[in-house]
Amino acid sequence: MAEQLAGDRVIDGVHYHQNDIVIIGAGGAGMRAAIEAAQGADTAVITKLYPTRSHTGAAQGGMAAALANVEEDGWEWHTYDTVKGGDYLVDQDSAEILAKEAIEAVLDLENMGLPFNRTEEGKIDQRRFGGHTRDHGKAPVRRACYAADRTGHMILQTLYQNCVKHGVKFYNEYYALDMTMTEVDGAMRPSSIVALDLKTGDLHVFRAKAFIFATGGFGKIYKTTSNAHTLTGDGMGIVWRKGLPLEDMEFYQFHPTGLAGLGILLTEGARGEGAILRNASGERFMERYAPTIKDLAPRDIVARSMVQEVLDGRGGGPNKDYVYLDCTHLGAEVLETKLPDITEFARTYLGVDPVVEPVPVYPTAHYAMGGIPTNNEAEVLADNETVVPGLYAAGECACVSVHGSNRLGTNSLLDINVFGKRSGRNAVEYVKAADFVDLPDDPAKFVRELVDRLRTSTGTESVAGLRRELQETMDINAQVFRTSETLTEAARVIHSLRERYPQISVHDKGKRFNTELLEAIELGFLLDLAEVLVYCAMKREESRGGHMRDDFPERDDKNWMHHTMAYLTGEPTSPDPSDHIRLDKKDVRFTRYEPTERKY
Repeated sequence: MAEQLAGDRVIDGVHYHQNDIVIIGAGGAGMRAAIEAAQGADTAVITKLYPTRSHTGAAQGGMAAALANVEEDGWEWHTYDTVKGGDYLVDQDSAEILAKEAIEAVLDLENMGLPFNRTEEGKIDQRRFGGHTRDHGKAPVRRACYAADRTGHMILQTLYQNCVKHGVKFYNEYYALDMTMTEVDGAMRPSSIVALDLKTGDLHVFRAKAFIFATGGFGKIYKTTSNAHTLTGDGMGIVWRKGLPLEDMEFYQFHPTGLAGLGILLTEGARGEGAILRNASGERFMERYAPTIKDLAPRDIVARSMVQEVLDGRGGGPNKDYVYLDCTHLGAEVLETKLPDITEFARTYLGVDPVVEPVPVYPTAHYAMGGIPTNNEAEVLADNETVVPGLYAAGECACVSVHGSNRLGTNSLLDINVFGKRSGRNAVEYVKAADFVDLPDDPAKFVRELVDRLRTSTGTESVAGLRRELQETMDINAQVFRTSETLTEAARVIHSLRERYPQISVHDKGKRFNTELLEAIELGFLLDLAEVLVYCAMKREESRGGHMRDDFPERDDKNWMHHTMAYLTGEPTSPDPSDHIRLDKKDVRFTRYEPTERKY
């Protein structure tokens, strides 16, 4: 199908569209990319949700930038904190870009109309956040720009308004399920995205010169997670199935303060405002683990400390399986004005009023440090160096790597804006000289066959049952603490679920709004990504950042100061992932900071 597609067409029941740039995902990264792209090229956005329902809206605490509005600060200090917080697996040139461009990123949002909290002088206010320090680690610093505890929500609304202003075309509730690729001059290039329209069940092929993946994370591999039900790693899964690599997938962050038993997030901004973590006896236990910055240590350190308190028998509640976030000394005014959402969450979901009693909390699966490997221009890599022409990624689905093995709080909202903007800007430059790539004869064939097979299946396995087993085994075996034994067990269960997956049955045989069908497809992506996470974690025999091996408790710079690159090489045939996944190494890029002991 080599001919150009002038406007939209329907051929054999499949809808065809053509744009210069197609963005997959309408969260913060996708919409920031769209704002940049739409000013220089014909741009469309495919999104499985309405844009303002994207998961960026759940981000609460703030966005880091060394504005120095409240205290002395500088981008160099921000870079150092990012590198040290990531346990030195951060690519330092990328971290410098993040910290330098943070200031412009915040001012861009302000100029777009985002209502940041203000100081008495009218400047953007800033609060403390975990791992952010002044003077290279000497004391906490106020660096997080915020809008109460609804910062992500405000960013999402602001970006959407500006997308409308720039005429971005949105395809809402379209599920991207495949990417076609075509060989051009010896290199594979993306030629289209194939998506399913939730409203009608029709298939749509989106042809473009450039594509930007901004599909978010995959936290639903876990049972206890802060992630929305839609975060199933579709973008990463599509890229993975095309033989392109995923980077650093073993590193998954567990946010310390999820509501106990539920995983619903309570922002780190609460501790930035002065909230304290306590065990069952009321002890401020973080003074033992991080004596300098205590409750504002990086998330991996705080999460492990909380779990250790529980393991040592100092947890609260009837089962002694959580600790407490004490906000009572902050007072009602601070909680109601600066932290209104988390105050309401605690009241609604646990029946606990933070104004007068501590809130039960426990770590919750929160953020993927790994993902689709990109360079600093947001171009996707086919290996350690080779760029895939016309393919970009930004946000949580991408790995630049600015987060290393542990992301600092507030660097995610920063990441989506800095690298979302870069992806859109660079895609515009690319399409000015690029041509459209020829489509295969039937670009929708794979998705059509997948959908038809699932819709007509008469198997006896349930999607919900398999997903529950996956999530429970990941919670038990691949969470905050891991060992070879637990990871091997996780791999065994995942292989068993893979063998049962073809027998799943979808009871809804209809085409319109068939969410059960889509959950079945999403489960396939979750199984893929859970397996690569577990395999990468099995092979990294050290503890670093969000990856804590009880059987290898020390960081090992001599053998493991490198990124993990994973490649899919075939179909799984055994519980041992090595028969279809190949692992390789990628050097960490250093500029000015040599690895040191990570004390806080």
